[in-house]
Amino acid sequence: MTINNAPAPHVGSESLDAYLSSWAAAAEGRGNLARTIAGLAQAGIALSEIIAGGPLNGALGSEVGAQNADGDKQRQLDVIADGVIIDALRKTPTAFYASEEEEAILTLDPAGELAVACDPLDGSSNIDCNMPIATIFGIFRATPGDATASFFRQGSEQIAAGYVVYGPQTSLLLTLGEGVAQFTLDPASRRFMLVSRSVRIPPSTREYAINASNYRHWPDQIRAFIDDCIEGAGGPHGKDFNMRWLACMVGEAHRIFSRGGVFLYPGDERAGYQYGRLRLLYEAFPVAMLVEQAGGGATDGFERILSKKLEKLHQRTPLVFGSIEKVARIASYFSDARFQRAHSPLFAERGLFQH
Repeated sequence: MTINNAPAPHVGSESLDAYLSSWAAAAEGRGNLARTIAGLAQAGIALSEIIAGGPLNGALGSEVGAQNADGDKQRQLDVIADGVIIDALRKTPTAFYASEEEEAILTLDPAGELAVACDPLDGSSNIDCNMPIATIFGIFRATPGDATASFFRQGSEQIAAGYVVYGPQTSLLLTLGEGVAQFTLDPASRRFMLVSRSVRIPPSTREYAINASNYRHWPDQIRAFIDDCIEGAGGPHGKDFNMRWLACMVGEAHRIFSRGGVFLYPGDERAGYQYGRLRLLYEAFPVAMLVEQAGGGATDGFERILSKKLEKLHQRTPLVFGSIEKVARIASYFSDARFQRAHSPLFAERGLFQH
């Protein structure tokens, strides 16, 4: 099955390497970016093979007794993934590397032209459950000799972004700023093969993804939106909704690219969750670029994600992304007073009925 496209005769006939070679040949100055993406893809193939072996390759989900630079507990596969990606990028023209697993920016090739931001392993809690996990990356033009300036910029300055999701299939979604292409790993040849040149997110949806166990902590705007979804066809949205939650942002994203939907990870009132738990540089920026290139939207509730500027290396952000109509509707709950609710312990009073 391909994302949003019926199988066609050309599906699986072009490798990622051929795709990148053709793209690089079409204009000057593209070769180094193509090489870097090819390197990241090779890291994804290696990680796919490690993950496929599960416990046969060791206790991949075990904690290593340390926290990463962002304060989250590290698991064995987090550390392995980071090392595999660094080794792959050392063979490419990557000047600087920023990772969830690294305290500071690493310099890989001072003469390199690119800066790569990466979450080596999204969804670490899923490692031992045989559920989706992923690698996310965003790429900027490096500022010569200045690692900080290479990343401390707006997300709109990314020149490429993508993810590799490890599930029943290993899939790569990639944007070079000209739409989104999908590739699937052929285990026999160890190559990513093209399955869709133009992935598009359906503009509307009846599906949302959120960790509902945190309902009591959410801001009123998010609770109001979810309350309206739960009311279904008789509520303001005028239709019934389904809820999903995989505990892997990219797993949720991959479903949204396939059939539409919206993902919500708001900030909330708990200590350490004021801005949510997702990182702006190597999670929100890449997925926002992919989503927008596929016709969707990404916001923190108040501001377009790609318009935000990084101010701290491991900066967090609330994140809503997916089908454009629903993302815009959620943003309205933050900006339009008509969507406000008056909550009480027993009931909520609706502020707006609207389809």
